[in-house]
Amino acid sequence: MQKKSLKILLIAFMLSLSACSLLQTEPIDETRNWSAQKLYAEARDELKAGGYDKSIKYFEKLESRYPFGTYAQQAQMDIAYAYYRSGDQAQALAAVERFIKLHPNHPNVDYMYYLRGLINFNDKLSLFDFVARQDLTERDPRAVREAFDSFKLLIDRFPNSIYAQDARDRLAYLVDAMARYDVHVANYYFRRGAYLAAANRAQQVVREFKDTPAVEDALYIMMRSYDALGMPELRDDAARVFKQNFPNSELVASGGKRREKASPWWKIW
Repeated sequence: MQKKSLKILLIAFMLSLSACSLLQTEPIDETRNWSAQKLYAEARDELKAGGYDKSIKYFEKLESRYPFGTYAQQAQMDIAYAYYRSGDQAQALAAVERFIKLHPNHPNVDYMYYLRGLINFNDKLSLFDFVARQDLTERDPRAVREAFDSFKLLIDRFPNSIYAQDARDRLAYLVDAMARYDVHVANYYFRRGAYLAAANRAQQVVREFKDTPAVEDALYIMMRSYDALGMPELRDDAARVFKQNFPNSELVASGGKRREKASPWWKIW
């Protein structure tokens, strides 16, 4: 009798759970009756207000529900920008690449090349480490070079783009950044007694970045490295070029150390 009562209670409990589950309803989607125009307007408002997650959600709904309209293409571009502003570099780059692949002839595709450059330009582990004075030999300069390639591609393909001049300014900065990185690495090698590696890396700066301020430092490292290696002819050649181009250099008197400047070299705008 007791077992039978227990079974009845168990069955009643299971039926009550089933009834509760039937009564439960899905959350109401407030956007279900929105037009493409309404979805886009709400998504843009969220984007402007800094609600990046919600704006991305709205843009994705728009693209899914109205995939063939002009709003869908604009939503794809705005999704990339929203991810960029939210700090999600991987998703932002993926969205940019997707748009370029789907719409290579879009009238605003130049903006996507520009955005790709910006995403890499602002990579937190690349060129802005100069500002924080972190040890750049511990950082991967890949993002700097990828930003350079993106901006250069924009300029080559769309020289009259409204983004071209800003891309050129950033390219100048990036060239300096890459040259300074190589100088930093050359100094790293020199301090550890790897004089041949230091000389080769400094020579690379002179060869590839000849119009940058970093050449002065590179030539000085070459002089000291060749001197440490017992190569007087190469040392004298480097010294001759150094003195000819930088007769008033402070590096010799300071032992290779530069004085702090009121306006850092990286502030180009």
